Amino acid sequence: MRSEPRKASSATPAPPEQSLAVTLRRAAEMIALAVVIAWAWHGTGFELSRLGGSLAPLAEFLGRMTPPDLSALDVAMRSTAETLQIAVLGTFLAVVLSIPPALLAAVNLTPAWIHQPVRWTLALLRGIPLLLLALMFVAALGLGPVPGVLAIAVHSVGMLAKFYADAFESARQGPIEALDSAGANWLQRIRYGVLPQVAPDLARDTLFRFELNLRESLILGLVGAGGIGFYIQLYIRSFRYTRVATLTLVILVIVVLVEQGSVAIRRRLR
Repeated sequence: MRSEPRKASSATPAPPEQSLAVTLRRAAEMIALAVVIAWAWHGTGFELSRLGGSLAPLAEFLGRMTPPDLSALDVAMRSTAETLQIAVLGTFLAVVLSIPPALLAAVNLTPAWIHQPVRWTLALLRGIPLLLLALMFVAALGLGPVPGVLAIAVHSVGMLAKFYADAFESARQGPIEALDSAGANWLQRIRYGVLPQVAPDLARDTLFRFELNLRESLILGLVGAGGIGFYIQLYIRSFRYTRVATLTLVILVIVVLVEQGSVAIRRRLR
């Protein structure tokens, strides 16, 4: 019996010139990455030999924090509650402030002369350090949680508005075009054609930003913007490390609980 002829492979091999160009490009990318890492390694003075000598001072520092001083538990709970309040209110204000620029920054909802300047403004806003914003609001409003809330809100707008705009752009055009043909105005297109499609994405982005805001609000106390960071700084300056340990343990518990709650909510949104 004659054997069946083999079918020719459907994949055509790339020309040698193209294959060589791809190989050279990848090699150049790897070399560039290695150069950047070497530059960062040298510039920071990073030496593995120094890590071994740091273990003893690190162990000594941790030894000063044991056992935790449970008499600071009341302060830890009150200041942690204030930190949560800063993160919750700051995130809420950020959501409210992010929706209008997000709609204006969406490529499929506005012309280029509108969405391009808005995107540039959001990029500039993301570049402002959180601590700088906190210092500005502390200078304007004084010490306390209010400057922390405003710093969190303003700092979050740059990221949330970008995430929201990306979600708006991912909406399917079919429902929007159907509303256009029915004579819907711009706001009706967004309310009935865009938001129902992207609502789960907006919720996930908001939860992610809330987790980040909670972590960032922990350091706002370093500049007098309220929260548990203020007491951590106070106790460190007075060398009361056992109280610092108590506050740190409370922070870890709160962060883990918030993260687990956020994960559970995101699973329900899938």
